[in-house]
Amino acid sequence: TNCYFSRPGGDRIYGVFDHQLPAALKKLPFNRHLSIKNVERVVTEADGYQPHLIAPEQGYRRLIEGSIGYFKGPAEASVDAVHLILKELVRKSIAETVELKRFPTLQSDIAAAANDALERFRDESRRTVIRMVDMESGYLTVEFFRKMHLEPEKNSEKNPEKNPSRSTPKPNVDNYTDNHLSKIGSNVNGYINMVCDTLKNSIPKAVVYCQVREAKRSLLNHFYVQVGKREKDQLGALLDEDPALMEKRAQLAKRLELYKQAMDDIDAVAWKQ
Repeated sequence: TNCYFSRPGGDRIYGVFDHQLPAALKKLPFNRHLSIKNVERVVTEADGYQPHLIAPEQGYRRLIEGSIGYFKGPAEASVDAVHLILKELVRKSIAETVELKRFPTLQSDIAAAANDALERFRDESRRTVIRMVDMESGYLTVEFFRKMHLEPEKNSEKNPEKNPSRSTPKPNVDNYTDNHLSKIGSNVNGYINMVCDTLKNSIPKAVVYCQVREAKRSLLNHFYVQVGKREKDQLGALLDEDPALMEKRAQLAKRLELYKQAMDDIDAVAWKQ
């Protein structure tokens, strides 16, 4: 993310979504996870050693759940990258605010409060993107597999001579097993690509909603509430004021109030006459 720090905030955040996230998704080890050897192991453990007359449902589910789990890494990395960008923007904004340099304690408190808020936004964003990944894992899009199984049937009806049930020579068992496992891996990979396209769009939306939007709306709301609860002397300390100067200001304010009261009394007497 350092390469984005010299660019405006919005561009740097878009850089995370347009470059960093897609690059991380491409590096996920789906080829290894969906290799024939691993597919065979997962399917065997999930559905047993007997040949399947129909698709091994539990095997499919475990392969999909295992694949979708890999998306959590890039999702959390996007949250953390945007968090660092927002922290840097806040730090620069506070440092460049000339008025705050007169009040170092206030400046420090504002910085701490802003960082605490960004931490809360990051935690909520992380929970949200992980929940989105878990949702994809917990409820599969059945329509995808319905369409997938309808395609071979349509092709068989159009090309009867290619229908395996009508072919006379029996294929080699090992070759059939490899083809069968390869087909399972290919089907799962197609489903994972669909999920990947979905998350590639929904993860940025969640990050912007939970972090960027909240940073704009309520970065210092909690700080304002806390400041409003402080006593007079605490507020003075926040502004790094000399206690003697604070006392002198209080005395002058009191004298001014007495002066105003005296003027009101004089005016009241003058009107009566």
